[in-house]
Amino acid sequence: MISNFLSDKKQLFDSWASSYDWLFPSIFYQAIHKRLLSKVDLPPQANVLDLGCGTGRLLQRLADEFPDIRGTGLDFSPQMLRVARQKNSHHPRLIYVEGKAESLPFAEGQFNAVFNTISFLHYSQPKQVLSEVARVLTPGGRFYLVDITTSKTASELAAASPAKIRFYSRESREALGSTAGLLSISHHYLLGPVLLTIFAKPSLT
Repeated sequence: MISNFLSDKKQLFDSWASSYDWLFPSIFYQAIHKRLLSKVDLPPQANVLDLGCGTGRLLQRLADEFPDIRGTGLDFSPQMLRVARQKNSHHPRLIYVEGKAESLPFAEGQFNAVFNTISFLHYSQPKQVLSEVARVLTPGGRFYLVDITTSKTASELAAASPAKIRFYSRESREALGSTAGLLSISHHYLLGPVLLTIFAKPSLT
């Protein structure tokens, strides 16, 4: 069942890839990214991961804003990644790899920050995704989760959505993060119902 779900999503995003940056979402994401960047705090020479990177727009903007960062974009759509690689103006500082959020192909503590923008709503195993995010973050690292929020429960929305899309309230996000060992630091509305939640992985000291 989960494999069929992922296959259908993959085909959908593959079909969007060539025109994705010319569609309405491009303007939408540009506004969200601008507001997100004003909330980002990175250490010098940070290593960052963009989970569900799509065509790589956020990583490009992060690399413009922070000239000393290294970044990896991960997506399960090979066609989205093809576009991201073609438009990569910061190679070799930025690289793009294919993979699943539920089983990240990275080492423990590899990244200072992980970003996830309007992708979390698609995940059928949100607890597993957050567990993987916590694993690859360095102690003290940040997870920037940007997605549409709602006052309804995730289960109510999933039941009503043919695509099984899930939106999460502040409280739901905090609870999911806590289960993975991530602390919720703050919430910020970026654009309408689009909410940024910043999590931190506790430091060792």
